[in-house]
Amino acid sequence: MNARTQDGSAGDVDYGAVGTGYASYRRPDPRVARFIAEALDGARTVLNVGAGAGSYENAARAVTAVEPSESMRAQRPARLARAVDAVAESLPFGDGEFDGAMTLFSVHQWNDVTAGLREMRRVTRGPVVVLTCDPKLVRDFWLHEYAPEVLDTEARRYPPIEDMAAALGGSGTVQTVPIPLDCTDGFNEAYYGRPEMLLDPAARQACSAWSFVDDGVRERFDGTLRRDLESGAWDDRFGHLRTQATYQGSLVIVRATP
Repeated sequence: MNARTQDGSAGDVDYGAVGTGYASYRRPDPRVARFIAEALDGARTVLNVGAGAGSYENAARAVTAVEPSESMRAQRPARLARAVDAVAESLPFGDGEFDGAMTLFSVHQWNDVTAGLREMRRVTRGPVVVLTCDPKLVRDFWLHEYAPEVLDTEARRYPPIEDMAAALGGSGTVQTVPIPLDCTDGFNEAYYGRPEMLLDPAARQACSAWSFVDDGVRERFDGTLRRDLESGAWDDRFGHLRTQATYQGSLVIVRATP
């Protein structure tokens, strides 16, 4: 059985504490949504595991959402169906109940990724789609030079791509998802060309990795980045990213069919 926080979150993040305002900064980006929709390949009934506030559910026609965090369920817009209070490792659905399934920016927060993905495979007839980050590439982002503790944490939390593929079985593919410069989904790499955004504490709070570091790390990051932006040191090294249309980072879609 999964341990839950006071909020009901299952995994390593208490969204009752850090999830407030999440939906304001983590708004689905339509260009990322197209990659998700293509990976679902027209699946009519889709299960969304770790659904959060409902981002990207417009990528499918009929979605059943699963979300263990009470605070995240509360942030779901009224137009979306109520989310089922359950965890990935124990899905309350029958074998092959859904045409497709997806989990987006969620697997790194599960207690048992292998068990959760096997459950998704059990209840899904068609493609299972996982939007995640490749832990081998996470540290390649410029943020690692300013807050290595944050991305070191991310690299440890994200499960290896090969482990996820093995858990899902069947036939699988891995596709890099290009991140647009004005990406509306505010994960860390979404600000690759807008470093000033990461000086906003609320924007950082919407990226769960920042909840694993202490105030000293955040204060050092804030001071160092501000100094480099004011002096032009950041732009000397990374300024080309301010006009780069997309960024090929660690964001990937892992897709598996039976």
